[in-house]
Amino acid sequence: MNLWLRLLWLLLTVKRRPALTPPHEVSRLHFRVWPHDLDPNLHMNNGRYLTIMDLGRLDYVLRSGLWRPVRAHGWAPMLGGAVIRFRRELRPFARFRLDTRIVAWSDTIGVMEQTFVLQSSAGREVIAARALVKAGFYDRQTRSFVPIKRLIEALGVPPEASISPRPSPEVEAFLAADRSLRPLGQGGDVSM
Repeated sequence: MNLWLRLLWLLLTVKRRPALTPPHEVSRLHFRVWPHDLDPNLHMNNGRYLTIMDLGRLDYVLRSGLWRPVRAHGWAPMLGGAVIRFRRELRPFARFRLDTRIVAWSDTIGVMEQTFVLQSSAGREVIAARALVKAGFYDRQTRSFVPIKRLIEALGVPPEASISPRPSPEVEAFLAADRSLRPLGQGGDVSM
């Protein structure tokens, strides 16, 4: 139930947060670890991280205005892969922030970095977990992923923004691992 409440909170408060201009701005959402987020070890369940990451990506789509063409054309957001590295546990009632940003893209697929940040007892920011996700928007009518150039045009972002930064070594390793998990002899999905 808490996930529905978090989703409702996100939808009700999205207009109070400033608009984002992709691809270089960062979505920042603040949360607290509630008892129903916990696993038997009394820290946030690893699956809960992935679910909260959905909210970060949704916030990015809403605040960037991308939801308008997505809704108008009936495009479906599709997550193609994810990798997460846990560094520090999130204990009961801990406050944390989720940062979501776009780090690289190909013709049809984007890679986002999502970072869970908490404050140490000394007041400095500490990374609790960091994830990379590969995603795109699927057009069911054409049975293909929507080209990034089309997304950029729909947002009214200058065309030079359609040029991806060079993927970092971490992003390249993530994409290589993602490709290696594909069954042999099957293309099927689009990769960078």
